Amino acid sequence: MADRIQAIVAVDTGVDEHQLRAALPEGAGIDVLGVIDGLEESWQTLQETSPDIVVVACSGYSDRALYFIDSAVKQASERPVVVMTVGSPNGFVRRVFEAGADDIITLPESPERVAFTLEKAIARRHGAAIASGEALGAMICVLGPKGGTGKTLTATNLVAALGSRGERAIIVDLDLQFGDVGLALGIRPDKTLYDLERSGGSLDAEKLDAYLIRHPSGARALLAPTRPDQASAVSVDFLRDVFTTLRTMSDFVIVDTPPGFTPEVIAAIDASSHICMVGMLDSLSLKNTKLGLETLDLMGYNPERVLMLLNRADTRVGITREEVDAIIGTTPSIYVPSDRQVPISVNDGVPIVMSDERSDAAASFRMLADLYDEEQKVVEAEQLADITLAEPKPRRRFAWR
Repeated sequence: MADRIQAIVAVDTGVDEHQLRAALPEGAGIDVLGVIDGLEESWQTLQETSPDIVVVACSGYSDRALYFIDSAVKQASERPVVVMTVGSPNGFVRRVFEAGADDIITLPESPERVAFTLEKAIARRHGAAIASGEALGAMICVLGPKGGTGKTLTATNLVAALGSRGERAIIVDLDLQFGDVGLALGIRPDKTLYDLERSGGSLDAEKLDAYLIRHPSGARALLAPTRPDQASAVSVDFLRDVFTTLRTMSDFVIVDTPPGFTPEVIAAIDASSHICMVGMLDSLSLKNTKLGLETLDLMGYNPERVLMLLNRADTRVGITREEVDAIIGTTPSIYVPSDRQVPISVNDGVPIVMSDERSDAAASFRMLADLYDEEQKVVEAEQLADITLAEPKPRRRFAWR
């Protein structure tokens, strides 16, 4: 990535030009290549250039802006999109993030704050902390569109396996209403995401560390609120900041998600470096797994970063592994066999990778950890090489309109 961030600003109708220009940063490591009036003209510009980031300015709710954001994300999934809106964005925020935007700024805003937001968006997408020049840890989002497939089982055993081998591993319970990570790991929810959100003030690694609960494996956990009514206090914007900060202070961040593609889950997917899709050997689960994989494809997520895990893979229900491949359109990388010790380990609050290390199920979860561990070493080397050796790419410059 170049030393300076190069941005293009796409301007929808009705935007106050003076207010917009007053907010755009000058210097501070950011070059605004151009401000283009009209989203059609802006789209044409994107076909001819390769900016590091796209800023979309609109005067409020705009279907044109949503379509532009969606198209820009699909064109280049690694390039972040930040939205600037005039006035209250109520009713628009969720649609903006669903379209794939990385952040939203409400004008008026200071150039310094805008520059910080753009740098943060670049760090999320490119997996490199701009300010520190250090590679970020991997973030693995454990998905399963259908409930009861074993997402929490997979996430807790994965983080315990990584923590046991000395990796700096953190698990986040994103099931904000009914999270069970604490129960599965046998730790008390003395501090939760709700408490962190309510604490106020700025968010940094030192503060976040105080809300992480240590596990005997060496891993740490950021737990879900203890009551369903507290879930609404945890905002999507706050979660995005949490994910970014966690990646700067760990080797692996494992996110256990609720069923479905909620705004919180979409934010986790956008911030993640890998997806672990969990399914089971039954027709309902496989159907929903296929839909989940198709949804990730529509979101522009790199299929090479999606790993499929099949839980209870040796269950005799009349579906062969060949039929599984045909139904979901891909071959699972990890097969976790049925084992009566698995539910016992969950009830005891001790992951099976620790309670029954010699079991086949434990071996499967350790194999999953091996895959991510090996890949992350390669990714970190590439990131550090990119930060230290990359040269600026030639780009076409545009005049201010």
